Amino acid sequence: MSKKKAAPIGIFDSGVGGLSIAKDISELLPHEHLIYVADQAYSPYGNKSKKDIEERCFAIAQFFITQQCKAIVVACNTATVNAIELLRANFDIPIVGVEPGIKPAALNSKSGIVGVLATEQTINSDTFKALVNRFVDHVDVRVQASPKLVDLVENNDLTSEYAQQIVNEYVTPLINQGVDQIALGCTHYVFLAPLIKKAVAGSASIINTAAPVAAQLQRRLLEKELLSTNDEKASVTLFTTLASKQNKLLIKDLWSPSDRKSDIAVNQLDI
Repeated sequence: MSKKKAAPIGIFDSGVGGLSIAKDISELLPHEHLIYVADQAYSPYGNKSKKDIEERCFAIAQFFITQQCKAIVVACNTATVNAIELLRANFDIPIVGVEPGIKPAALNSKSGIVGVLATEQTINSDTFKALVNRFVDHVDVRVQASPKLVDLVENNDLTSEYAQQIVNEYVTPLINQGVDQIALGCTHYVFLAPLIKKAVAGSASIINTAAPVAAQLQRRLLEKELLSTNDEKASVTLFTTLASKQNKLLIKDLWSPSDRKSDIAVNQLDI
């Protein structure tokens, strides 16, 4: 197998949300070695300036290049809308991003009203506004800023009554407006899907874009003839820019919830 095909894939997010995409990639492409970076020292990105987000994304991409990565996945909606064009202009490898699933939501909607849960930075970006405008002739898109949801996930508060109250605070207004599809516009929100489903109480379907991102990565690797030909299941290397005991445990738990004491290490990354 050539060195390029054997090279790892870099995946990053402001925190642990991108693990939802990394897990789908691992399932679809089990022979690919993954390097995941949770930029928890600078989390959340949702309240940062575009300039700050670009600087963080550029620094992480440079780290991936030092690790000889053959592709990068920007597993963060806020990072994608603010920095992916900068990354693509500066790094000559496949770079895959993530965007809210407004298209599938529009295709599946019967009421003609779809909702999006997202961070304020994503909602205010020109890229997101352009995405919404592509579908204004087909559906009414109702957008709900949901800044507290990222903190719930980063604090591993996924099942409490308080977490359900916060989820209800954001979801109920969308249901009251008649939405029958809700697109998750932040990768963190996937880990709150059970609470979101409880909040919609059967009134709406939840759109998660992790699987389409994994499929797009597979297509790009095929196009570039970079798919691994390794027969064995590959490994994952996990990094955080803030390796507190709590953060390390959270990353391991979300990556492998059935085995909190697995041999997977979470490493400190200083960039």
